Amino acid sequence: MHREDDQDTLDLIRDLMSLNVTLVLIGVNIPGSGLLREGRHDPRSGQLVFPPVKRGRSYNDEAATQTERRFDMVNLDPFHYDTPAGITAWIAHLNGIEKQLRLFRSTPRLLTRNTMPEYLFRRTGGIVGLLKRLIEDGCTKAVESGKENLTIGLLDELTINLGNVPDRDAAAGEVPALKSEADSAQGQQRKRGRNTVFDDRGGRPAADA
Repeated sequence: MHREDDQDTLDLIRDLMSLNVTLVLIGVNIPGSGLLREGRHDPRSGQLVFPPVKRGRSYNDEAATQTERRFDMVNLDPFHYDTPAGITAWIAHLNGIEKQLRLFRSTPRLLTRNTMPEYLFRRTGGIVGLLKRLIEDGCTKAVESGKENLTIGLLDELTINLGNVPDRDAAAGEVPALKSEADSAQGQQRKRGRNTVFDDRGGRPAADA
């Protein structure tokens, strides 16, 4: 909530609360963002300062202000791949995405055939935002390379990177750390090691010449 746009969003939500309408809002880490909490203006920094979340007796345990008490928070977990129902939901989601893709050489069931569902889940952990970024980057690479198709081999060449997304603020938690990608890269570096063939170990001592 340290950006002007964030504070404008909070003001807009408060204005809409006076209307007889139902709002369905979607976001990431809403409790931690301070969007629904009351804040005071800090003249030194020019930003809103929010108190820590307090738990009380209400339908929403995290409601601490009038703004929060007007909303029911529904937490949506990532997709799961450990039950038949979870797998079915994941594949249905992929099926909906692949119907929207337009690649000239795409094959039938582009994202749901063979081991592609398992691969995409392993890369993204079932998180929709990471899946969206991986597929977008994959399609971009497929078009630029002329392959016009998504394959596991092509996606293997990509690293999920949220740091170069415009308007994302790392300080506000909008750029999550991708441990799986980072750990994988570090593991490859450790495994590869350094080539020491051309190291200069110095000349032979004169006594050994």
